[in-house]
Amino acid sequence: MKRILLALSISAVLVGCKTSPTGRTQLALYSDGQMNTMGKQSFEQLKQQLPINNDQKVNRYIQCIADNVIAVLPDKYAQQQWEVVVFDEPSANAFALPGGKIGVHTGLLKVATNQHQVATVMGHEVGHVIAEHSNERASQNSAIQLGMQAADASLRSIQNEYQGAIMMALGVGTQYGVTLPFSRTHESEADEIGLELMSKAGFNPKESITLWQNMSAAGSGNTPEFLSTHPAPSTRIGDLRNQMPSVMKLHQAAASAGKKPGCKL
Repeated sequence: MKRILLALSISAVLVGCKTSPTGRTQLALYSDGQMNTMGKQSFEQLKQQLPINNDQKVNRYIQCIADNVIAVLPDKYAQQQWEVVVFDEPSANAFALPGGKIGVHTGLLKVATNQHQVATVMGHEVGHVIAEHSNERASQNSAIQLGMQAADASLRSIQNEYQGAIMMALGVGTQYGVTLPFSRTHESEADEIGLELMSKAGFNPKESITLWQNMSAAGSGNTPEFLSTHPAPSTRIGDLRNQMPSVMKLHQAAASAGKKPGCKL
């Protein structure tokens, strides 16, 4: 059994390697169809669980921003039928799921005070989808489970009194040594992709810095970066500033091509 589990773990890693849009090697064990199905099912559940905002003005505003961002996505995603839903939720949040789903919480509009700042968040969330982060996380969890089972089988053969402590150490090591750093990597990667998307769509990328300053002022940056799945606001803002010269060229090219979003609330 131990050998079978180890073989499955190794095979999963070898077969499921892909490259993210930023050139990072990633594990992706699930097909696009599987991920799209999971995304659609999850979105339907959320629509049943969360209150939906029906204010036409708010929905037109969010849809306008989404349409501009979707228009500049790679063909694989731009040609999808996207569903955008505004949820009456106080948290400053938004999300995108495989299968062409975008959700925006009304609480975001208290922090993201203009179309450019909302586009920053939306581009970031769609960036997660483009980079297949959901697939990577699901694949990583599957590989971890196989690895943990293999380790557990090996430890059972030792039958020593420290087995429980070793397994607990493996769990902590897996969480803080693999899962959290990858999540921070995902967030930074989505920032990079999202900034490019919003710039190509004609939104002002400089507003991304203002957004994260607003987020920090609103209290979203209280968790220490070392144990956080998100980069600290100061780190995030620094990374955005480093990327600004290149994305401003994209923004200027978009403006020259007539891409000047006029989404108003």
